[in-house]
Amino acid sequence: MRQVALGAARRSSTERSAEGWAPTTPAVGAGGGSCTATRHPARGSQSSIAPVTGDDAELLARGAVEVLPAGELERKLALGRPLRVKLGIDPTAPDIHLGHTVVLGKLRTFQDAGHIVVLIIGDFTARIGDPSGRSELRPMLSVEQIEENARSYQEQAFKVIDPDPSRLELRRNSEWLDMDMTSLLGLVRTTTVGQLLERDDFANRRARGEPVSMLELLYPLMQGYDSVAVSADVELGGSDQTFNLLLARDIQRAYNQPQQAVLTMPLLVGIDGQEKMSKSLGNQIGVSDPPGEIYGRTMSIPDELLDSYFRLLLGSEPPSDLSPRDAKRLLAKELVTRFDSRAAAEEAEAEWDQVFVKQGEPEQVEEAQIESTDGIVHMPAVIAALFDVSRSDARRLLTSGGVHLDDQPIEDIDLPPERLDGRVLRIGRRRFRRLRVKR
Repeated sequence: MRQVALGAARRSSTERSAEGWAPTTPAVGAGGGSCTATRHPARGSQSSIAPVTGDDAELLARGAVEVLPAGELERKLALGRPLRVKLGIDPTAPDIHLGHTVVLGKLRTFQDAGHIVVLIIGDFTARIGDPSGRSELRPMLSVEQIEENARSYQEQAFKVIDPDPSRLELRRNSEWLDMDMTSLLGLVRTTTVGQLLERDDFANRRARGEPVSMLELLYPLMQGYDSVAVSADVELGGSDQTFNLLLARDIQRAYNQPQQAVLTMPLLVGIDGQEKMSKSLGNQIGVSDPPGEIYGRTMSIPDELLDSYFRLLLGSEPPSDLSPRDAKRLLAKELVTRFDSRAAAEEAEAEWDQVFVKQGEPEQVEEAQIESTDGIVHMPAVIAALFDVSRSDARRLLTSGGVHLDDQPIEDIDLPPERLDGRVLRIGRRRFRRLRVKR
């Protein structure tokens, strides 16, 4: 296997071998080829965990949608050694949102119970794109985009899981998936086309006469091989990943490995109250968003989502004595504290009150310099540049009354600079910039 250094969170192969984690080459089942992966036949020989009780399994499975097959997690825990608990994340966008933290939080629970977390950054599988829940082939990202996203994902994941290298292995699946043709053929021979087409996403598209690409058919195989490469005992994922996680068990068996237990977590619905949280749908709350943005977007979630947000993000129920608005305030404050600080949460709450309770402007408004051309400022261009929206969206905001200057709605496409200098431009309910015209 091609080894790649990944910084402090990754132990060297020498260290792993000294602990009884020496790599070997697994045999391919009926596939007839061979490919190199990391196996750990002596794993656990240097360490153990306390005898497992039913309460341990119940704690680790708490909040899960399914634990499959029945009894498998208990059998793994009964081995009496730290388990290798895998999660793969494809860096298809630069940010992690609260939906990702649901499964990352469960990963942290396994860490705190004494198990080894194997976090796989899917820099290779991101070139294909997970077809789960998709009705069409994802656009292909450049290597540069994937690498930039991977660095960001890693930093943000450490807001939830412990980066201590004694508790975490950080891997990239380009280490083993950048394989030769013989190895790829060996992997492909582990699975039939019929198995892959049973997947709901593929079956539904075929029923509608829509194409399914060979790349998409390969994705579950590659994700499954990740489990072979790291000798996963347990794999976590969202409930939309069940097919992929169970297929990985078949692939492990083909490579003569013990089959992993599968634990799936609920999907967090986005702030639109309709679809699962996704940056592509614009319904996300990012863990690296500014504190005011996290607080404000949390306050915008529909009341009916409060139970699931509290349960999945805080591990509790909303206090029964609080109104929905006050429960959202509590949730927003806790989330900002978790991903930033208590002081930032207090400041975000005070700013929210200033804007939405007292109907004023934030005490501190970021300044932005703008330029005029021939004595005119083109507002769609200014709005697009300052608030990261398209010019067509900026025009729609203007014509629909969604743009304000000092709390007065404006609809003009072009304005003289003297009308803008020093004034506060607002779009929506909580996005502000104080304009300064370049002289």
